Amino acid sequence: MSPVLEEKLAFTVTLSSSYEAAAQVAGKWGSEVDDSVIHALVQRAGSKAEVQTQERLKQVPRESYPQRQGSELALLMVDGWFARFRGPGWGKKKTNKERVEWHEIKNGVFYLQEQAGRTEGGRGVLTSKTVVRSQGDSTDLGRRLHWEALRGGLGRAKEKLVLGDGIAWIWNLKANRWPDARELLDFWHGGQHLWGLGRAYKGMDEAKAKLWVEKRLHRLRHGREQRVLKEISRLKASRSQAGKMVQKEKNYFAGQAQRMNYKEIADRGWPIGSGPVESSCRQDQCRFKRPGQSWTRTGFGNLSALDQARRNNHWDELWLST
Repeated sequence: MSPVLEEKLAFTVTLSSSYEAAAQVAGKWGSEVDDSVIHALVQRAGSKAEVQTQERLKQVPRESYPQRQGSELALLMVDGWFARFRGPGWGKKKTNKERVEWHEIKNGVFYLQEQAGRTEGGRGVLTSKTVVRSQGDSTDLGRRLHWEALRGGLGRAKEKLVLGDGIAWIWNLKANRWPDARELLDFWHGGQHLWGLGRAYKGMDEAKAKLWVEKRLHRLRHGREQRVLKEISRLKASRSQAGKMVQKEKNYFAGQAQRMNYKEIADRGWPIGSGPVESSCRQDQCRFKRPGQSWTRTGFGNLSALDQARRNNHWDELWLST
């Protein structure tokens, strides 16, 4: 197989839904190849891509466009999703060990405020963004995302904003990696928790819950978050199942109280939702979480490294050094 054909096949598989689909596409442009051959290629090329990534992380990145004016705002968005992996009992007829295990994959997105825009129909769009993912802990994701963000102009941005869904590891990562950045709870996730609270507090009466929630969502969005938070803190929680849910949501909002200044953020033209990273997680699940797919850590890592090389403009470096 020539280097040119290898590159074409590798590029194709990063944009396909499976190894089998990539083989079918290759057949249409005249290269009949078995999906097992493409799989073996991904293991070789992906392993090399990850080695290059680890080498890059040891160095200070060069900004891609140093001549560009420093941005007013840099956005960092973080989230996680779960993929299916082969457990220690995989492939065994009789075993007491788990055949399948679920592991969290952590995603991060970086872009500059001026790279965000809207289509004529009003849909949000990004002209450029960096997407990274990690099988490791939040520290590993932070290293990867921070390096790519510095390359994209993070170091010269006047302000930084980190958005997330409220889970603790996101804010711990922010505190360790970007301590000077501002924090904001994704508005949609905050709203979902408010709905959970409203339904529990109003005894599952949907009409009453809707009225109660919508009033408070409006207040949250329009600068009266302290009033809403104070009201939530005063709710009484009984010992019933609904009362336990009320207490759980009270604790949630108490922990997010400093991350809900939506009007102030929106008035500056900044986003109040973490849609780009939510979208990246959804796209990843469409590729890595298809029916019947169960990964090994090595197999997932190699395809992931190859995909990120394409997404984040390291592709030529990978193939020119082949």
